[in-house]
Amino acid sequence: MTVDQEVGRPRRRKEDARLLTGRTQWTDNLSRPGTLHVMFLRSPMAHARIARIDVSGARGLPGVVAAFSGQDFREEQGSLPCAWPRSGDTVIPEHPPMAVSEVRYVGEAVACVVATDRYRAADALEAIEVDYEQLPAVLDMNEALSESAAKVHETGNRAFTYRTTSGDLEAAFRDAPVVIDRTFVQQRLIPSAMEPRAVLCETDGDTFTMWTSTQIPHILRTMLALVTGVAEHKLRVVAPDVGGGFGSKLQVTAEEVLCLLLARRLGRPVKWTESRSEGNLTVHHGRDQIQHLRLAADSDGRIRGLQVELLADMGAYLVLLTPAVPLLGAQMFNAIYKMDAYEFACTGVFTTKMPTDAYRGAGRPEATFGIERMMDELAAELGLDPLEVRRRNWIRHDEFPFTTISGLTYDSGNYEAATDRAMALFGYDKLRAEQNDRRDRGDPVQLGIGVSTYTEMCGLGPSRWFGSENAGAGGWEHGSVRVLPTGKVEVVTGSSPHGQGHVTAWSQIVADALGVPFEDVTVLHGDTAISPKGLDTYGSRSLTIGGIAVLKACDKVKDKARRLAAHVLECSPDDLEFAAGAFKVRGTESQTTIQELALAAFAAHDLPDGVEARLDSDATFDPDNFSFPHGTHLCAVEVDTETGMVKIRSYVAVDDVGKVVNPLIVDGQLHGGIAQGVAQALFEEAVYDADGNLLTTTMADYLLPSAADLPDFALDRTESPATSNPLGVKGVGEAGTIAATPAVVNAIVDALRPFGVDDVRMPCTPERVWRALQDRTLEGARR
Repeated sequence: MTVDQEVGRPRRRKEDARLLTGRTQWTDNLSRPGTLHVMFLRSPMAHARIARIDVSGARGLPGVVAAFSGQDFREEQGSLPCAWPRSGDTVIPEHPPMAVSEVRYVGEAVACVVATDRYRAADALEAIEVDYEQLPAVLDMNEALSESAAKVHETGNRAFTYRTTSGDLEAAFRDAPVVIDRTFVQQRLIPSAMEPRAVLCETDGDTFTMWTSTQIPHILRTMLALVTGVAEHKLRVVAPDVGGGFGSKLQVTAEEVLCLLLARRLGRPVKWTESRSEGNLTVHHGRDQIQHLRLAADSDGRIRGLQVELLADMGAYLVLLTPAVPLLGAQMFNAIYKMDAYEFACTGVFTTKMPTDAYRGAGRPEATFGIERMMDELAAELGLDPLEVRRRNWIRHDEFPFTTISGLTYDSGNYEAATDRAMALFGYDKLRAEQNDRRDRGDPVQLGIGVSTYTEMCGLGPSRWFGSENAGAGGWEHGSVRVLPTGKVEVVTGSSPHGQGHVTAWSQIVADALGVPFEDVTVLHGDTAISPKGLDTYGSRSLTIGGIAVLKACDKVKDKARRLAAHVLECSPDDLEFAAGAFKVRGTESQTTIQELALAAFAAHDLPDGVEARLDSDATFDPDNFSFPHGTHLCAVEVDTETGMVKIRSYVAVDDVGKVVNPLIVDGQLHGGIAQGVAQALFEEAVYDADGNLLTTTMADYLLPSAADLPDFALDRTESPATSNPLGVKGVGEAGTIAATPAVVNAIVDALRPFGVDDVRMPCTPERVWRALQDRTLEGARR
């Protein structure tokens, strides 16, 4: 990196001063003249028919403008979309935004009140009368698939069955010296973004503007038009500053549809902001899988075959990406390892719970957890070090590009370098020696060491691949760049940030590409009237696709400027070289800057034929392949065998995310991602009772870790540039979450393995750890 180069520089984020001081605009901060507030009455039952609903009692209350039931919107509310039924047999039930005749999870909207303020609207909900005919709740996935189970939908409880096989699995398992058979549970999680969801919709005749806390303003605009019949060109969607998403705002929500319909019916702005408890009930949930894995290996630890059987809880309906999320693991259970045969099968199951959908990592964390736990089980079976087993099976750095057993082509990587660096930072051998000493002494506080060597497919993704997998859209992204007459640069991106630092990173890319000061670049986003083209932000795609679209737009701007520069400097375009923001005639001192050319284009006094009076361009980038970041995460835990208490003593992560644009942003993404992975391992779980009531609706019940619960993370990087884009960048937003959970759980099991414990179900609370020890003690006593 040269002194003047921006890419690679740890720039403080441009966005932070505004965000951290509160001088910004969240959706809930916004108000329009005459704004009305809507609150929703939600079902207290997991499964019931609506026998009668009467909203008349609410209509006459002070401040109430209107009250409606689902029946009032039956003809216009449509069905909430499922855009990716990846398996050909997928059943997509009708999903009205407001229930009409039947409710299928606690929290489903059945009526609403619109009032002059949200408190009057909330009070008026109590005046609505609803008679329910209770139906059996369906909660357990295995039971849901039995012949005698109550039906969530008339079509039954099976949403889809998907299967793919590579190689001869029967041969791989036949006479295998080692066969490992395990069942793991991925508990249900509730995304908890810093900013709860909020929607404000305004109408002006037949045009509508919606401000909403969303990750996907462009996708939402198209889907709202399809669901409600509002003409797409009459609909503007704005995502103001969005306080986190992690997939929870990658959705077309019932509340967004209903706010649009209410604004249209009432002719006034309508606003809704959820409470945290309401959010826990109605934000789509994540994970929720039962994983049955079988692994065949030779006696030296070489993997012969892997068989994966999943049950994935869809919840009551299929929302935007529900059936596709567990299937994103289909290509990832094989991870970084070579094997002869692989089979993946998944059954999607309807239950009377909140629908599941994308949550940070979306299918990849589940897959990584499964295979990394199995690698530790294989090592234990053979009496080998867990890292040694991985070394014997992973793809070597000199084998890239490498086509995996599941059909993906990994373009670059170096698992050896990342692991060696992580071991050195971690003090791996010293910690193993301490572990052995504690075991020999019978120390009640045992030391466990956990390993996770991961990769992921991100930068979602190649449009042709999406097409082959029955997705509703592709994975391209759009960007445009304008050099203004004063020499400043305006960038418009289709990527829609919600905390990732796009404004800063895009400014660095453009500053280098055009040779302008970092401070002279501004980035516009998140408004379909300003940025009309885009496919938004999820799947660690923003930099690897959105950033590259902006870079390619810069290249087009330079091509335009080159023609104008040749005219100004009276030379051939081929005689010009571009560096540090200026075109220079080779072998001379004659030059002109890109800022001077922007002013000349604006003035248009002496433009050559065919050159427009503006210095701008746009570009769309559609990748040919995913990007494949990887890394090694090592975790040391201390487990008190008398109380079950787990304490993370140290955590090291060495990640390879290709070329790094901004190290501070990368570190921040990894810190946050690791925190979420640790949270799944130790703290978080959505819990339902036997009647289908969610018991974890508040922060007092749904445990999120604080800074005091987390260790310092020691981070480092190796660099294997991606070959799928000109910057060589890979995704980073989900890497920490994908890697962290198995690292922590493997560490806990490693500490307890001398006691006969080979699994602890997540979250690994002190009670669950203690009970795992007691169960093994009792089993040993019985033997």
